[in-house]
Amino acid sequence: MFIQFCKSKIAHATVTEANLLYEGSITISDDLINAVGIIPGEKVEVLNMNNGNRFDTYVIRGKAQTGEICFNGPAARQGLVGDQVIILSYAMMTPEEAGQMKTKVIHLDDNNKIKN
Repeated sequence: MFIQFCKSKIAHATVTEANLLYEGSITISDDLINAVGIIPGEKVEVLNMNNGNRFDTYVIRGKAQTGEICFNGPAARQGLVGDQVIILSYAMMTPEEAGQMKTKVIHLDDNNKIKN
């Protein structure tokens, strides 16, 4: 049996841009995805703390050290610039594997810089 395990969490990210005229996805600054082990193209769940919206999309690598968190395409309708979000990624594994795993978590400041 496999379960979904939360492998990565980017907490308290601030949306910096919403680009409706794009195919879709979320662009995240390279240093942030590297810090939690998310890879470009990986499916993520985005939780908007301002409006309660939750949606799934895939990640596009943004420029490093920019703090970029951009909702693209239909995702741009899920929030506004300045909204705080939590970004989660999951992995399928056995309960035994999950018992050995630890979720990689980073907390961001108001400029999307890593605090911890």
